[in-house]
Amino acid sequence: MSHLIKLLSVLLASAAMLPTVHAQTYPDKSVRLIVPWPAGGAADAVGRAVAASLTAEFGKTVFVENLAGAGGNIGTQQFIRSAPDGHTLLLATSSTNAANPHLYKKTGFDPVKDFTPVASLAVIPSVLVVPAASSFKSPKDVIAAAKAAPGKLAYGSGGVGNSAHLAGELFKSVARIDVTHVPYKGSGPALTDVMGGQLELMFDTGAFPHIKGGKIRALAVAADKRSPLIPDVPTFDELGIKGMIMNAWYGVAAPAGTPQAVVTKVNAAVNQALKSGDLGKRLADIGAEVRAGSPDEFSRFWRAELARYEGLVKLTGATLD
Repeated sequence: MSHLIKLLSVLLASAAMLPTVHAQTYPDKSVRLIVPWPAGGAADAVGRAVAASLTAEFGKTVFVENLAGAGGNIGTQQFIRSAPDGHTLLLATSSTNAANPHLYKKTGFDPVKDFTPVASLAVIPSVLVVPAASSFKSPKDVIAAAKAAPGKLAYGSGGVGNSAHLAGELFKSVARIDVTHVPYKGSGPALTDVMGGQLELMFDTGAFPHIKGGKIRALAVAADKRSPLIPDVPTFDELGIKGMIMNAWYGVAAPAGTPQAVVTKVNAAVNQALKSGDLGKRLADIGAEVRAGSPDEFSRFWRAELARYEGLVKLTGATLD
């Protein structure tokens, strides 16, 4: 009997040590970072910057897998079915993880229970952009044209519920105009059509390089201050259009049940890359405001954003048809 008790004690002690041992060896193989949006948009740019920096921090390959569709829900559904060992991570976004639960009757995941918040990354303001050859020089020109011909103008987005869609609906609400929404499968394809002149306008968080390159024109920034990347572009508030604050946020999440020791290790690697590595600079270069922090801080922010987006969705009347 005493031998049995000793054996059980050894087994229990070994089990208790498993998370620590796993954290010491983690990652012991390549890590997949699921980006639930197509290549070419802001989310993809953020995801690839994160993957490159974590590869340098871990000494193991971190690769991006774009799993787009249903406003980010398809990739997120696949993510929550992954093993909770830290070898599959998610680029969590305000669209998928804060807006979608209020836009879709069924997302295929619980916005809180199915995730382990790991690390916040950045917030990027939305910018109203038009083709470089557009006659619109200001948001007030857009408003005047929309009032003259209700429903004729069209704005694009990366899909129902993403930040570009909600920004467009918020603009319609505060300006009291009727503009048609054209959803795309990702912001990249929509932005391509703006650059090509096939789409008249859109709100976007990944347009800064194209604005600086002269491929599109920025009319206003949907933030409480101007962007240092485009300091000559005013905020909506400066132009007398009140209530136009819209941004996109990004973070790293793990599946529910991921060992705390692994979460802590990934969080430390992300924060290191943000503060002293290349990641902070790469994010700033695409117009992001870096937001480092602990897993608990990201969790509190995430829950607060779920509540904020619930109110925003109700205000704009945006829903999934």
